Amino acid sequence: MTRPAVQRAYDMLSSEDEGRVCRDISDAACKVQPGSFLRHAIALGLNKSADGLVDPKLVLSWLMTHLGAPAAMIGFLVPIREAGALLPQLFTAARIRAMARRKWAWAAAGLGQGVGAAMIALAAMTTTGSTAGGLILLGLAVLAVSRSVASVAYKDVLGKTVAKGQRGTVTGLAGTWAAGVALAFALSLIWLAEARFAIVTGALFAAALAWVLAGAVFAGLREDAGATEGGGNGAEAALANLRYLREDRGLARFIVARGLLTATALAPPWFVVLASGNDALQGLGALVLASALAALVSSYVWGRLADRSSRMVLVLTGVSGATSMVLALIFAALGLAGTLWAMPLALFGLMIAHQGVRLGRSTYIVDMAPPERRAVYTAIANTVIGVILLASGVFGALAALGGAELTLALFALMATGGAWVAYGLKELGDG
Repeated sequence: MTRPAVQRAYDMLSSEDEGRVCRDISDAACKVQPGSFLRHAIALGLNKSADGLVDPKLVLSWLMTHLGAPAAMIGFLVPIREAGALLPQLFTAARIRAMARRKWAWAAAGLGQGVGAAMIALAAMTTTGSTAGGLILLGLAVLAVSRSVASVAYKDVLGKTVAKGQRGTVTGLAGTWAAGVALAFALSLIWLAEARFAIVTGALFAAALAWVLAGAVFAGLREDAGATEGGGNGAEAALANLRYLREDRGLARFIVARGLLTATALAPPWFVVLASGNDALQGLGALVLASALAALVSSYVWGRLADRSSRMVLVLTGVSGATSMVLALIFAALGLAGTLWAMPLALFGLMIAHQGVRLGRSTYIVDMAPPERRAVYTAIANTVIGVILLASGVFGALAALGGAELTLALFALMATGGAWVAYGLKELGDG
């Protein structure tokens, strides 16, 4: 794009008033802000779109079921994806902090995620059974670790290249068009059901390409050199700060509640397993569509509720998540699991609850922590939850021996327990 075209596109997409000076970035970064804004929107949109195409909760769960991988392996998908994106940050943050220009870390992470997605696609096309399951989990681990690097680097680069007041706009723009990709993917699975496997494997290769392109676009940012000092050993700091769990009972209770509410993230693959009993998951597209719509319609409502009481958001999401799991079990008992509407309806309720958990937990810890301890409390919570997620993979594998119904029932009990623990948290909202 020529410079005038870039400026026109920026003017249309940004929320910047004419004549406003850049806030919180250097003069050099301000001069190229239109180009930086568009690069962020494109790279982050590609990243988010790829995330939707390689969704472990639904897409990879279906793929492993289709390939005949053991149910116990399916139970490790979400733990590897989530814990793999959290725990490595303890060991990579200091190294990334030592880089003067961290865009290269994000770009390299894009390449790594692309490699991980390609590994999954190739495994799906060439193997079956336990071999396919193991290779898919390996590819997902590569993807998750790469994602952890991107997570550490992104906020710093965003803060140096996009002015305050435009950052929410650029991330929201990326999320909007990524949601459109997710909806198109879901509709293609519905309309072209007979080509479902080809669509899924094609989507995996498309995701790999999207991540590589995202890294290339991001690498073109003009990023000022930043400070490189202050990057201590994250693992040592996290272990040293675990004393706050003993000193602050509120933090400890919050982490217990958040740990139990991980059930809302862990349960979706078992919806897929339940639905797979009839006609090889004819409803995959409907499940993906239900998940995408839940994310679109629920975030604003949960956000408004969280501003009033993030504690009650956690309580309500635990109850609603458990209710959705019980509903799925009822549908299965009635022989409705393989219908086009039953499991998507239950999943829609579950994913609304999951969106609330994500928003409620973020709001609560920010409101709860003293300003000087917010980063520390967040690091502690992420570390403990990462360990819990890894342990939950073992738990899910053991539960899978009793079947998907037993596993979902146990997750429903976890979500209910999370709601009960959250109810005992201190109220921080305005009421």
